[in-house]
Amino acid sequence: MEQLLLNLGFGNTVVAQKVVAILSPNSSPMKRVKDEAKEEKRLIDVTHGRKTRAVIITESNHVILSAIQAETVSHRFESLMNQAEV
Repeated sequence: MEQLLLNLGFGNTVVAQKVVAILSPNSSPMKRVKDEAKEEKRLIDVTHGRKTRAVIITESNHVILSAIQAETVSHRFESLMNQAEV
């Protein structure tokens, strides 16, 4: 099976098939998820110092912070999944 890479911005990618959720970072539960992931060394910050605009959860339970809007990341994910079906 071909691995499709989801662009998270600034040259960072993740294997699209490993993504479980793409979420907005502004809710209290998301702040807790980020804090827990940081404590457990599962947090990956690919914002390059910019504001976090999306939180990506992977099947390995890693939490990835991206500076790209969650909606944009979701559209990129959908496009990749549609390409995979063709």
